[in-house]
Formats: sequence, C-alpha cells, structure tokens
Amino acid sequence: MNIACLVFDQITLLDAVGPVEVLSRIPGAKVELVAKKKELLQSSKSGFRLMPDYVLEDMRAADILVVPGGPGVRPLLKDPAVLDWVRRVHQSSQWTTSVCTGSLLLAAAGLLQGLPATTHWNAFADLERYGAKPVRERVVVKGKIVMGAGVSAGIDMALTLASLAAGEAVARAIQLRIEYDPKPPFDAGAPDRVDDMVLELARGGLDSVSAV
Repeated sequence: MNIACLVFDQITLLDAVGPVEVLSRIPGAKVELVAKKKELLQSSKSGFRLMPDYVLEDMRAADILVVPGGPGVRPLLKDPAVLDWVRRVHQSSQWTTSVCTGSLLLAAAGLLQGLPATTHWNAFADLERYGAKPVRERVVVKGKIVMGAGVSAGIDMALTLASLAAGEAVARAIQLRIEYDPKPPFDAGAPDRVDDMVLELARGGLDSVSAV
C-alpha cells in the first residue's frame, strides 16, 4: 500500500507526523513524502525540517493521499501545479485524506463541492467559501474522502482509515501499539468549551505572549 503525504514549507508538523505514524503501521504500507521541489522544508512553529522523497512529477498515483494543513497551505490554494496533482492522484486513489486546513486544498481542487467536510474550527468560513459544507465533527468520511479536524484529529482520522483499509482489529492493534489513550488535562479542545480570553489566545494572541 503506497501512501503519499504532501509536504510544504510552513506545514503543521503534527498534521503530517500523526497520520503517518498510524498509517505506516498498516501491514505492507510504505509512506513517501512528496513536494513541489526536493529541498528541505521547514515546519511551522516547531522549525523541524522535512526532506521530501519525491517531487510532484515523480509521484503520479498513490493508494492513499494525505494532505496535511498549516500556514503554508494558503499559497497552495492558488497553485495550479499542486491543485492539478491533488486532482490527478485523487482520481485513482483508494482513499484521499486531509488533516486540519489540508481540507481547504481538497476543496480548492474541487473535490468537496457540496459535501460535508471538516477542518480546524478557525477555518470553517474558508472551507465554506470553497463550496463545502463545514460540520463540527472530528472525523468525516464521505465516499473515499476521509477528513480530520484540527491538528491532533489527524490521529483519529488515520485510525478510522486504518479500520476501513485493513480492518478494525488492525486499527485497534495500531492504537494500542502507539498507546493512543488521550486524557487531556483540560476540557479545552473545542471553542464552545472555553472562555473568551482563551479563545482569543488560541486565535492568535499566543504569538504575542511572553514565555512564562
């Protein structure tokens, strides 16, 4: 099973690493990182760097397409080469997936027109502008398209996909192997469960707060 993960400058690292960590554990799976150019790419915030295995022209098909999100998605929404590549790979893929704002790229490529879809909570309006119908679900499956909401939801998306692609027993075993048993210290995982101060911090105020 060939898994192609699109990577780009200013990618949100967990958007890619979370799903890849899960999907790479499906028996027979092989993950390849694909980008416009074969050069070191820097992730957003963390500064970790990724080196793609292939450029777009050299990866024309995949069993599973993974499209992560991050600030670097924005320039790609008007990039004909990337949009054409997403459409082409989607045509023959068994599964096409996105995490966080990666779904904006699927929508910009015309794959989500009129469909229920999810993304990061702060990007619902953008998703709607591209013709999709945003829903507040952590994972959305529509035909062969599987979407995860913001960042950490990529792990849930990938476990859902592992179940669809390889069976529930395999997905459960992967979940156990990576010990994915989240018990967050705060009930702050959705915008309707926090106060206004926390919401504004999450929307961008964190960038101007000094370290404590």
